Amino acid sequence: MEQYIEITEKIKHADAILIGASNGLSITEGLHLFADNQAFQDVFGDLKEKYGLRNILDGYFYQWRTLEEKWGFISRLIEHYSGTYEASPVMKNLKTIVGDKPYFVVTSNGEGHFEQSGFDPDKVYEVEGNWIEMQCSQKCHDTLYPSMASIHKMAKAERNGIVPTELIPHCPECGAVMKLYDAQPPKKNITDAWNNFLKEYHEKNLVILELGIGWRNQLIKAPLMRLTAQERKATYITINLGEIYITDNIREKSYGLDGKLDIILEELASKIN
Repeated sequence: MEQYIEITEKIKHADAILIGASNGLSITEGLHLFADNQAFQDVFGDLKEKYGLRNILDGYFYQWRTLEEKWGFISRLIEHYSGTYEASPVMKNLKTIVGDKPYFVVTSNGEGHFEQSGFDPDKVYEVEGNWIEMQCSQKCHDTLYPSMASIHKMAKAERNGIVPTELIPHCPECGAVMKLYDAQPPKKNITDAWNNFLKEYHEKNLVILELGIGWRNQLIKAPLMRLTAQERKATYITINLGEIYITDNIREKSYGLDGKLDIILEELASKIN
C-alpha cells in the first residue's frame, strides 16, 4: 500500500506522463491476439474450422487465396473489436490518472482504442500502425485514409468469411488495393510530436507509465527504460501480470506492480481522484 501512495504522489507532481502500452493492455480489454480461447471461438469459429486458424494473429498473416476472403476476415475482426468499441473501465481509469496533465502515448497496439477513448490522436504514436486507417498497398503516395466506413460496409455484407468484390477498398490515386496502415512510412506529424515531447520535458518530472509490456519487448520497453536512465528526474512505473522486469541501473527510480492491469489502474485512479 505504501508503494501505491508513493506512485500516486509521483503522478500528482509529474510535469508530464508518458504512457507505453503493448499486448497486456489489449488482453485486459478482451483482445488477445495469440489465444485460441472462447472469445476467438465465438467470433471466428467458422473460419477456424474452415482455414485451420489458431488465433487472431494467425488470421491476420494468413495467406488468403482471395482478396474477398482476406477482407472478410479483416472486416469481421475490426468491426468486432473497434467498430462497436466503447471506452473500457481500463481506459477510463487511465484517463483519470492522466487528468489534465500533458501526456504522450507510445503503443504497439493498433486497434485504435486510445483514440476511441478520447485520447488525442496527435499524441498517440502507434509504432506498428493501426486498423483505423488505411493506405495504398503500392504506396504510390503517403496519404492515410480512415478505414472504418469501408470496414462497416464489408462487415455488414460479409457472408461465410467472404465480402463482395465491389466493396474491397482501392487507392483513389492509382487504383491498387488498399491495406491497413503499417507505420511505413511513419506519420511525420506524430514523430515530430514525439520528438517535441521529449525535448519539452527533458530534465522535468516525467512519469513513464508502462502498461502490459513483457521483458522481451525491444520496441517499447527497452527504449522506455533507456529514457528513464537518461532523464535524471524521470520515474518509471511498470505494471504487468506475472512478469516485472526493471534493469538495475534504474531500479532506485522505478516501481514494479505485478498484477491485473484493470485492478491496479482502478486503485491508482481512486487514490488520485
